[in-house]
Amino acid sequence: MSMTATLRTLSASTSRPSTLIHRRTFVSGFAKRFISGFGRFATRGTVGVTVLGGSAYAADQYYQRFLRGTVARYEDGRERMRARWAGARDRAKGGVDSMRDMLAGFNLQPLNESKPKMRKASTEKGKDDAVPETVDAYSASSDSGSADDKELSAIREKVQGLSEQLAKAHQEHSKSQKEFVEMQNQFQRELEKKDQANRELKRQLLLHKQDSSSSPSASSQMSADDDKKRPLIDMYSELLDLLSEYDTGFDVQDHLPRVVVVGDQSAGKTSVLEMIAQARIFPRGGGEMMTRSPVMVTLSEGAHHVAQFKGSLKQYDLTSERELQQLRNEIEQRMRASVAGGRTVSQDVISLSVRGPGLQRVVLVDLPGIISTVTSGMAADTRDSIVSMSKQYMNNPNAIILCIQDGAVDAERSMVTDLVRSMDPTGKRTIFVMTKVDLAEKSAVNPQRIKAIMEGKLFPMKALGYFAVVTGRGNTDDSIEAIRQYEEHYFATSSFFRSGALKASQMSTRNLSYEVSRCFWRMVQDSVQEQADTFRAHRYNLETEWKNTFPRLRELDRNELFEKGKDDILDHLADLSRIQPHTWEANMVERLWKEMSNPVVDDIYLPAAQGTTASNFNTRADIRLRQWANKELPRLSIQSGWEVLLGNFASALQPHSKDKQADLFAALKEEVIKQCRNQHVALADSVDKLRVIQMNTLEDRAVTSTHQWDDAVKFMETTLTAQLKAAQEQNHTMVGPGATERWLYWQSKSKEQSDRDATVQELNKLLEANKDHAERLVADELTTVRKNLETRGVSVQDPFINETWKHMYREHFLMRSLANMQECKKAFYHRELATSQLHCDDVVLFWRIQRMLHITGNALRQQIESSEARQLAKQVKQILDSLSHNTEMKQQLITGRQVELAEELKGVRSIQEKLDSFIASLQDEKRS
Repeated sequence: MSMTATLRTLSASTSRPSTLIHRRTFVSGFAKRFISGFGRFATRGTVGVTVLGGSAYAADQYYQRFLRGTVARYEDGRERMRARWAGARDRAKGGVDSMRDMLAGFNLQPLNESKPKMRKASTEKGKDDAVPETVDAYSASSDSGSADDKELSAIREKVQGLSEQLAKAHQEHSKSQKEFVEMQNQFQRELEKKDQANRELKRQLLLHKQDSSSSPSASSQMSADDDKKRPLIDMYSELLDLLSEYDTGFDVQDHLPRVVVVGDQSAGKTSVLEMIAQARIFPRGGGEMMTRSPVMVTLSEGAHHVAQFKGSLKQYDLTSERELQQLRNEIEQRMRASVAGGRTVSQDVISLSVRGPGLQRVVLVDLPGIISTVTSGMAADTRDSIVSMSKQYMNNPNAIILCIQDGAVDAERSMVTDLVRSMDPTGKRTIFVMTKVDLAEKSAVNPQRIKAIMEGKLFPMKALGYFAVVTGRGNTDDSIEAIRQYEEHYFATSSFFRSGALKASQMSTRNLSYEVSRCFWRMVQDSVQEQADTFRAHRYNLETEWKNTFPRLRELDRNELFEKGKDDILDHLADLSRIQPHTWEANMVERLWKEMSNPVVDDIYLPAAQGTTASNFNTRADIRLRQWANKELPRLSIQSGWEVLLGNFASALQPHSKDKQADLFAALKEEVIKQCRNQHVALADSVDKLRVIQMNTLEDRAVTSTHQWDDAVKFMETTLTAQLKAAQEQNHTMVGPGATERWLYWQSKSKEQSDRDATVQELNKLLEANKDHAERLVADELTTVRKNLETRGVSVQDPFINETWKHMYREHFLMRSLANMQECKKAFYHRELATSQLHCDDVVLFWRIQRMLHITGNALRQQIESSEARQLAKQVKQILDSLSHNTEMKQQLITGRQVELAEELKGVRSIQEKLDSFIASLQDEKRS
């Protein structure tokens, strides 16, 4: 006899109260036949798994269909049996009520007076147990003088018989219910035994496949269809990783399914995920927020129970407590690193894959728990950030929402249900999970309230399914196996289950994981083709844009363009060897004098030439020149030579044609030059050698030819003219615009400029009176100038006058030096006859400096050819190699629509190819 027929027979037997006493025999026989039949059928299922032998997933699907069919038939029979029992009880109660109405129809006073007592007995003990007391009350009233004693006695005996039958039926019902629960527990144990055997068979099958694939003969047979042989969940996880890296600013969004785990803080979200993953992989904290960033966990079946981070080769053995602790520490460190900078939660996703025997294939995303209050130490926007993050993940129309509700907390205090209802009003993709059911039972929660929650009648939120789970006993050291045993024992003895508040299919994390996996893959099958079509259309649009915008260019992504720019830069290093020696030296001298002109004039020439004689000039100039050459000159020369080398290299990097790709590498070339300049370190021996050369050159004072003299005069004239022009511009800025400028260009002077102008006018009187005035003003002159300014209504202090005099005297002295230099142009043979105060010794000083520049340029050119050029080539290669591994820098240095379009095309093509491969594997699995 089939299980359904047996259940029907048993249920039909309960409709007749007279046969209820035989129900125990029926139940016992049904239990024996069911267990025996299930054992034979489960054995056939196990053999079927062994026979399949070709696909672990096919074996799993075969076994899951068997489990679902068995459980469905069992649940259907159980519900019909309950309905029959309830009908029998109601009919028995109806008979008692009919008898009560019949007795009431006799309209006997003693019976009417006994009604309150009857109602009281019915209220206190229940209607079923109150029938004997009702009969006794009626009998007592009839003894007081009723005329129908015989008829009443017959009625009493009949009612008493019905009461005895009802009591026996109630006892039999309790015994049958206990036997039914025991039978169900035995059924669950048989399921687990067969499930464990099935997992062991699949593990051996996976190990056999690994051994066969690692053999030389199998390696030689591997071909291009390796993707189809990979597990579907691994392909899907890789696809999700590609989509997460794809720029969200593009037109195509990621709508592929994943299971989003949301709930209030400390509601048990992480514990539910650990029970599904069969390992305690997450860090724990007593009431503290531990989940600070999204954690994407990819569960798949494997021969060994291991975990691995995305992009890492290290695998953590989840059967080892030491490696489990290492995994938890690594997750905690990654979370804390993601919230650096004062944040409490982060959008950075931590990707983790977990493999193991019997794991359901699914991708879950654990999100931070929703909080009601921001506590001290949290960022002010923590609550809003968590809600926004949860909405972002739930907004995916194909995401399955796993809504976690703490069963030990009043439902009205939960915040997650309203949030989930706002994102999924119809409940087509929501699974409700109530945790900590054991604590709810200990808190004496009304079973009818639990039943209303599990039937979706308490919350306005709707869901695909409702589950009740127990994920621990409050001890963080409990293993997953210990928690599962505790969960099984609790549900077997739970009053919620015995009272009908919970259904067998709604209990345990095992049933939850089956349902989550089933909904997940159903959603994947329904949405993946649509997503593939979307990316295919987007790819077509991008390819059309490329053909119209860059018709003659290859589609090179950022990495390929970087390699092209790198080769271009290294090729241009060879152009430095084509520069002629005289060009190097001319560039060196020009750069050196640009850096040295101001120190030579301001620190050496002017201090030595102002207010002194020829003998004092040479002495003071030699002292200052020797100090400068001994300390700053060699280092400044080496740095100038390096700048010349970099300048010529930068010139070689400039494009000589209108190449559209030339602008793509401009920022890269600038970055290379910048880092070369910052990383350059002069060799100590080169500085010392150059110092000796420069000191010996500056000691020579003999101008041996008129050609050298004329070059020195010209060099001095050019230098002083440039300095005079700079001094005049500075003085003009100091005193402000003149009358012509104010008239023609509508300019005006500031208060300070007006005071400067008045001060200049007074100081010019001193220079006109004495053209050989000393460098500094004496106290009497300062007083005179200040008093004269006060008579003009200008109030200034002595520092203001000294500062103005310094700029004026510099311009005056440079003009006088240029005038004296004109006399020295033809004084090569008769310098002692020159009327200038210095007897043209300043020309000799400039000749020494000019000669030092040429010799330094020659020495630097030789040093560049021997060592600096090779050092530059080495540095450039090191910098380019470093940049090639820095993705962020490459994104900053290589920009433009060309590279952005190429990058997007590459990403879309890769995603589309993965989608097509995944769809093909999915269809192959369906056919198999």
